[in-house]
Amino acid sequence: MKGSYDKAFENVVRLRVMSILMVNDQVDFNTLKDLLEVTDGNLASHLKNLEKQEYIQVEKSFVGRKPMTKYEATGEGKTAFQAHLDFLENLIKENKT
Repeated sequence: MKGSYDKAFENVVRLRVMSILMVNDQVDFNTLKDLLEVTDGNLASHLKNLEKQEYIQVEKSFVGRKPMTKYEATGEGKTAFQAHLDFLENLIKENKT
């Protein structure tokens, strides 16, 4: 079967985070929180998990006096996510026949 199942994307929040980061260069924390409709703590724990896997990278800066945290998918993260999607797509195709 093409692709590979990746436990990092088992959780729907992490799956959705990666989906957003695949189509955007960078997304800030508050935008992710609003799009996903999750709490700060919930989102932070899922982002930490993806960062630990080296699937996303974090850029911290200040806008005026306010901290700004932006996230982007790494090359490794994009490859792993695409392999996971390929796995799921093939699984669906197999079950249709």
